[in-house]
Amino acid sequence: MQPEFWHDRWDRNQIGFHLQQVNPYLQRLWGKLELAPGGRVLVPLCGKSLDMSWLAANGFEVLGIELTQTAVEQFFSEQQVEPQIRQQGAFKVYEAGPVTILCGDVFALTATDVASCVGLYDRAAMIAFPPEMRAAYARHLTQILAPGCQGLLITLDYDQSQMKGPPFSVPDAEVQSLLASAWALDIIEQPDVLDQEWKFLKGGVTRLVERVYSLKKTA
Repeated sequence: MQPEFWHDRWDRNQIGFHLQQVNPYLQRLWGKLELAPGGRVLVPLCGKSLDMSWLAANGFEVLGIELTQTAVEQFFSEQQVEPQIRQQGAFKVYEAGPVTILCGDVFALTATDVASCVGLYDRAAMIAFPPEMRAAYARHLTQILAPGCQGLLITLDYDQSQMKGPPFSVPDAEVQSLLASAWALDIIEQPDVLDQEWKFLKGGVTRLVERVYSLKKTA
């Protein structure tokens, strides 16, 4: 996916991937992790997700990374806070209280940028990338995040021949192939949510599994 694709989606307000509420898996399952409040959580391809506000309200520092400036500006505007803005290397940095969002390319993140991150919350990134970029994204996260980092990964699993992404189908076998060599993975929930997703029903999809993993970096 080229950056222009996502810029165009935000400019046209074609953001069906944005949830108007906090993700229920985050609310229900985050507490099962061994993360003490006060730790910093990386949220890749964060958009203007309300999940960041939930994490902050529950005592965590948040480091979002988002390509599109429109999304970043809308997040702080809708939260009714005025961020401090500065340039830091490849990123335009927006910061207000416990939430910092780096506006730029997730592949430009370095180990230094995420050195303080003990948590990872990926609801939208893994499923946003086509296969070749997905593999590069997984390698990049593995390279820059420190052992012990843990969090939640949420994926979708459906017959990709029935509908084009994004969001793309990322079956469990692919998740295991991409991450299992350096991450301990545990499937917490995997419901079929097709009856809740009109876009997929309309597109002819016959099965839509939403799979939630807990993960912890081991190497």
